[in-house]
Amino acid sequence: MSDDKYYTLAEGCPFASNATALLMRGKQGSGLGLLQDTQLIETLAHFSRERIPERVVHAKAVGSYGEFEATRDCSDFTSASFLNKVGKKTPMLQRVSTVGPESGSADTSRDVHGWAMKFYTDEGNQDFVFNNTPVFFIRDPIKFPSMNRSHKRHPQTHLPDANMFWDFHVGNPEGIHQLLVLFSDRGTPKSVRYMSSYSGHTYKFTKADGSFKYAKIHMKTQQGIENLSSQEATRIAGEDPDFMIRDMFEAIERGDYPTWNVYVQLMSPEEAEKYKWNIFDMTKVWPHTDFPLQQIGRVTMNRNPQNYFADIEQAAFSPSTMVPGIAASADPD
Repeated sequence: MSDDKYYTLAEGCPFASNATALLMRGKQGSGLGLLQDTQLIETLAHFSRERIPERVVHAKAVGSYGEFEATRDCSDFTSASFLNKVGKKTPMLQRVSTVGPESGSADTSRDVHGWAMKFYTDEGNQDFVFNNTPVFFIRDPIKFPSMNRSHKRHPQTHLPDANMFWDFHVGNPEGIHQLLVLFSDRGTPKSVRYMSSYSGHTYKFTKADGSFKYAKIHMKTQQGIENLSSQEATRIAGEDPDFMIRDMFEAIERGDYPTWNVYVQLMSPEEAEKYKWNIFDMTKVWPHTDFPLQQIGRVTMNRNPQNYFADIEQAAFSPSTMVPGIAASADPD
């Protein structure tokens, strides 16, 4: 079979040229377009449909490709194959985003940053949806839509509204830990490269015999934590609103690949039953003194997308997409 590349229509039919149209010519050379011109109709139809609506939340994002490398054999607590051999590498996609602002907003807006990852394992895809904070604003999932609406534009003025924001959070004080993080300098990170991320949610790591342990996952940046002051974030928002996209893209292009060490905290079902608070509550952490971090791997982002829209914007992440050995817990969120 020839390796030549062909221009085709959507259904795969080869076509001679992407710059011609079928016309019924008149004597003066002009003519009428014909509905039988499949390419013309398809090209025009595709143009008006090629953009998908932006995400309701997490619209503005930085995306890249990389790999996860296992640094220990985790078969003592999970049957997931991508974690069961030291040195085993798994390709992955990563999308890091602000949450509330729109697609055209500034990267340095004060906000939580979502951290979505897709691991292409030999047992299927494993999707993780993390944040750059270890806790969250709420523990009750029914509040999630209202919380996000309070962070967006006012329905009458179409402006960001501090009263709307604080009306929600004053009435839901379980999020005070998250608010303290958000309004520190950690709410304005310098770059994706200088952020860590956390599962927040509690997972179950399972074995083939049915035994399991509860787990929280941490990704610690190896570039060090660096943040912007409020004044710096405001200045950069005006000078270069796409600062984080540019920083990540250029770092990868010059071979300065950012890395994160991946850790887990593990808890047995017996420990969970006796623990002093609900281990599934996303507004609380597991103290490291009680459940120390154990390194299981390393993430390296080393390739930029060739087509941002096709590779990153159209990427979909579902927390329910899990491989054997990783399962959901009773975490209500």
